[in-house]
Amino acid sequence: MEKVFCGLWINEGKFMFKSPGSVSAAPCFRKTFDAGSFKRAVVRLCGLGWHELYVNGQKADDRVLAPNVTQYDKRVSYIDYDVSKLIRQGKNAVAVILGNGWYNYDFAHWELEKAPWRDWPKLCCDILIDGRLAARSDRSWKFHPGPVTYDALHGGESYDARLEIPGFASPGLDDSAWQNAAVCFPPPGIPVPEDSEPCKVMQELLPVSVFELNPLKHIYDFGKNISGWCKITVEGPAGATVVLEYAEQLRQNGDITNDENGMYLKNGRFQKDTYTLKGDGIEVFQVRFTYHGFRYVSVYSTAAVKIHSAVAQFVHTAFASAGEFVSSDETLTALQAMTRQSYCSNFVGIPTDCPHREKNGWTGDANLACRTGLWNFKAENAYRHFVRMLADTQRPSGQLSCITPTGGWGFNWGSGPAWDSMLFEGVEQLWLFCGDTAFIEEMYEPMSRYLDYCSGMAEDGIARFGLGDWCHWDDRRAESAELTSTGYYYADALRMSTFAGILGKTADAAAYRELAGSIRQSFLREFHHSDGSYGKNVMTSLAAPLFFGLAGEDAAVTARLLTETVRANDHKADFGILGAKFIPRVLADYGYADDAFKVITQPECPGWGYWVRKGATTLWEHWDGVYSQNHIMFGDISAWMFEYPGGLRPRPDGAGFKKFDIKPHFISGLKQCKVQYSAPTGEICFEWKRSGGKIKYSYSVPAGSSAVLALPGKEPETVTGKDHRFWEE
Repeated sequence: MEKVFCGLWINEGKFMFKSPGSVSAAPCFRKTFDAGSFKRAVVRLCGLGWHELYVNGQKADDRVLAPNVTQYDKRVSYIDYDVSKLIRQGKNAVAVILGNGWYNYDFAHWELEKAPWRDWPKLCCDILIDGRLAARSDRSWKFHPGPVTYDALHGGESYDARLEIPGFASPGLDDSAWQNAAVCFPPPGIPVPEDSEPCKVMQELLPVSVFELNPLKHIYDFGKNISGWCKITVEGPAGATVVLEYAEQLRQNGDITNDENGMYLKNGRFQKDTYTLKGDGIEVFQVRFTYHGFRYVSVYSTAAVKIHSAVAQFVHTAFASAGEFVSSDETLTALQAMTRQSYCSNFVGIPTDCPHREKNGWTGDANLACRTGLWNFKAENAYRHFVRMLADTQRPSGQLSCITPTGGWGFNWGSGPAWDSMLFEGVEQLWLFCGDTAFIEEMYEPMSRYLDYCSGMAEDGIARFGLGDWCHWDDRRAESAELTSTGYYYADALRMSTFAGILGKTADAAAYRELAGSIRQSFLREFHHSDGSYGKNVMTSLAAPLFFGLAGEDAAVTARLLTETVRANDHKADFGILGAKFIPRVLADYGYADDAFKVITQPECPGWGYWVRKGATTLWEHWDGVYSQNHIMFGDISAWMFEYPGGLRPRPDGAGFKKFDIKPHFISGLKQCKVQYSAPTGEICFEWKRSGGKIKYSYSVPAGSSAVLALPGKEPETVTGKDHRFWEE
């Protein structure tokens, strides 16, 4: 195997036992070297947990929180920085600041602080000039404490500007007083190239209001819930301190509150940054090695400090936008914006549940929002990265963790088919949206091993483990996990049959089809009732068999029962996060799209429209807004908009949008609708508008693609190019 690095792993010489919550200040490492004439210069760097790279006094690029987190006992990501424009002939300097990030975890709740890979920050680096090794990490590197005196993923960051070292990354600095680096043990995971887009500051928000709680404390409202941090510009004497605390909710007196997250706050400090001034005129501060989830920022300072400005910086994975949905309905428009905002806030390197309290890579949340992500963003690389992380948690038995990264927590609670199916969902959606068959092959063995695990766990074909319809409005009415877990078990067996067929594994394809058939028989025997209902006869138990294709010959009866149940409940959301995906889709699939629209736009609690009415800017964790107000797990509604009123749908027989469906549902509550999507083959657009008892519609199908146009009451036809037509209601 080719050696990735010539350099040694180095750190400050720390090898001691570390207790939960112990995090280090951010050390600065530097190395000087000479370069002659050259064409290309590359710094190959793995700096854990997070790092910043400087070359000859300048930051190497605009990425932040690098590298993206991995399951560190299996893989660690390195980055090849092209620094050709920063290196010069003669003497050069490279400097690396190291932060704790996920690698030295600070939060004693999900046991990542006990992870076997947890250690002090460290780095390995090669400096390559035209492919030749000009310098490498070793004991000759120097290090010195820097101005970042504390940094933690949840706790925040402290910065003392008085400790800044002018010219720390300049070749002319006298570093004779700096200490030599120590060679240390490498991380357990193998170094691999960074395989997804970096995190960046993607937007800056000015405050929409500033409330003076008292002369020393002001509350800044940035108008939207985001992930990231606040950049402040201040002026004052040396030693004065500014304290920033972040939250998404306010108390009645206008102060911020994190009380709803209190059960998770084990270490005391939470979402808190401090800046100590150096007293040198105008000073600017923003954190390096943490991020927060917030709408409001409390800024406290002594009377001697003047706050010139505070700007929120929205930080997330820097994937490009892929799709757009626009309609005449204000609630749908708001929900689309809220979903995108929640999605980005919960994709800071990996898909997470929330950007403040946990920041965990919950697989269930990722599973439910995967299709929404691919409609809205060019997120395919980020999903490959996350699915690889999930596969890296797999035990020899085939069992998966419900969070990734994991230090061991997440196997004996939370894992199960509904959450674990992100392994299959990610692979399937990347195939459908991008035509990626190589990833099917890469993940085939982990998926096969997982299904073997499920078969070993199943009792008479029923998967009686895992979480069910989480965050239901009324837990007493939630359908059993056995029903939904078995549904996902069946779906994954069918997916594997398809994947095996794509790869030419005909025997496997037949075996997985047979397994799926057996699961279906068990499901019907266990949950189906003679009147066409299932399980507890609640919304999720009626929708799940239809969603998964498990229903019997009376599927239309089941769909009617579901619709009657929905109408009897005044279109309120009597379901949790699984039902939130199943129910709107099933209603539309069986001819009740108007009812699905009413469920999604319901202005009363529980319902998505209620969140809009209450002024939310992101999706909530619970229907009533308790706890987190920035979760993505209810976010499949955006994908529903693209696929039902918008009509677009990828097809298995034309993966990668070589062939796709245009099958719009002309919902009576909408006057017009438009969807655009940047497919691998080019730009797709479909738009419709009511006009004088008719619907005027137009489509644009890129070269290299064809679409199957299926309008209500019309025979499907294959179309290409562009056209404008009318359809009579």
